[in-house]
Amino acid sequence: MSHPLRPLIASLSLAFAATIAHAAPVAEIHTLAQKEQQPLLDTLRDLVHIESGSKDIEGLNQIAERIAAPLKQLGGTVDVLQTSDIYRLDDTPEKVGPAVQAVFKGTGTKKIMLIAHMDTVYLKGMLKGQPFRIDGDKAYGLGISDDKQGIALIIHTIALLQKLNFKDYGTLTVLINGDEEISSPGWRSTITRVAAEHDVVFSFEGGGTDGTLRLATSGIGAAYLTVQGKASHAGAKPEDGVNALYELSHQLLQMKDLSKNDEGLKLNWTVSKSGTNRNVIPAEATAQADARALKVADFDGLEKALQEKIKTKLLPASKVDVKFEVRRPPLEASEASRRVAGYGKVVYQELGLPLTVVEKATGGGTDAAFAALKTKGAVVEGMGLSGYGAHSNDAEYVQINTIVPRLYLATRMIMDISKGVLK
Repeated sequence: MSHPLRPLIASLSLAFAATIAHAAPVAEIHTLAQKEQQPLLDTLRDLVHIESGSKDIEGLNQIAERIAAPLKQLGGTVDVLQTSDIYRLDDTPEKVGPAVQAVFKGTGTKKIMLIAHMDTVYLKGMLKGQPFRIDGDKAYGLGISDDKQGIALIIHTIALLQKLNFKDYGTLTVLINGDEEISSPGWRSTITRVAAEHDVVFSFEGGGTDGTLRLATSGIGAAYLTVQGKASHAGAKPEDGVNALYELSHQLLQMKDLSKNDEGLKLNWTVSKSGTNRNVIPAEATAQADARALKVADFDGLEKALQEKIKTKLLPASKVDVKFEVRRPPLEASEASRRVAGYGKVVYQELGLPLTVVEKATGGGTDAAFAALKTKGAVVEGMGLSGYGAHSNDAEYVQINTIVPRLYLATRMIMDISKGVLK
C-alpha cells in the first residue's frame, strides 16, 4: 500500500530538481559566450581605433562601415542611413552623422530591438593619448565605455545566436546612431518610430560599475531667454534707452520658482550675457537654463509656464522671447519593462551573480527615452558592460570580466522572449 503523501513528495522533488536545473547556466550558451570574449575584444579594439566624435562626419562614416560589415556577414539586411529629418537644437551641427540599421528575419513573432551609439565626445587627434590597451581586467580607450562596448556586445550577441542556430524571433533589429552625444537631433524620430514597432527594446549603454539595469532616466531640457531693448548713452540720455538687462533680471526673478523639486522637475538659470560697453544702455540680454524632469508631460507644462511668464514685463517697450527645447525626454519605468528586467535578474542568478534593477532616474538621459516615447513594449537601459570614466580623456575603461555575463544575459533574454517565456 502506497503512502498517501508519496505523490506529493514526488512532485515536490521534481519541482525542486527543476529549480536546481534552471538555476545552473545553460552550458552551451555559457561556453560559446566564453569563446566569444576574445573576438569581442578584437572588435572593441577596432572600434576604439576609429575616432568618431559627434561632429567628425568622416570618422562616423568610417566606423559605420566597420559596424555594417560584420552585421552583413551575420546575415542581416544592413543599411548605412543618412538623415535630413533633423530636430534643430541650439548646438546642432550643420551635418549629422549616419546610423547603421540591420534587420534579421526569424521564424517567430516577437520583435526585439537592440540600440547603441557610435559617436563619442572626443575631438579628432585625441586617440593618440589613449589608444586601446588592456591592463589587468580592464580594457581602456576613448569611447570604449560610452558606447563602443555596446556596439561590440550587440554584434557578438548576434554572432552567438547564429552559432546556436537560433531564429525563433520574428524580427531582430539593430539601430546604431551617430549623434547621441549631441542629443540625437538627427535620429531621435527614427528611434521612436522603429521602437514603436517592437515588443522589447534593449539599450546597450554601459551598466555602470556594478552592471545595473535602468528603467528610468532623467529628461534633459534647455530654455533660452532673449530680451531686445534699445541702446542709448548711459550718462547723457539713459531715459532714451530700454535697458535689456533690467528686463532680463525681472524675467529671471519671476521664473526662479518654476522648479518642483519634490516631483523631480528642475529649472535652473545658469548662463547670462548682456551689454557691450560700461557707458551704453544694453540693447540685448540673453540667458540659458538647464531643465530636468522625470515625466514626459512635465516638460510640456514647464514650456507653457515659461511662455505665460514672459507676458508680464517690467519694461513694456522691451521684446521678450523664450525658446524651450527638449534635448532628451525622460524614460519612465513601465510594467512591461519591470517584467523583462525582472527576468534578467533570474538569468543572472544562473551565473551566481546579482543584478540590480533601478526604477528611479539617476544621471543623464539616453536614447532609451526616445525609444520609449510611443512603444507599448518594454525598454531596458544599461545592458552594456560595466565600466567607468565615460567622457574622460585618460581613464575610460570597461571591465573585461563582465563580457561573458553580459553576452550570456543578452543572448538568453532574446532567446527566452522569442520563445514566449515572458507573457
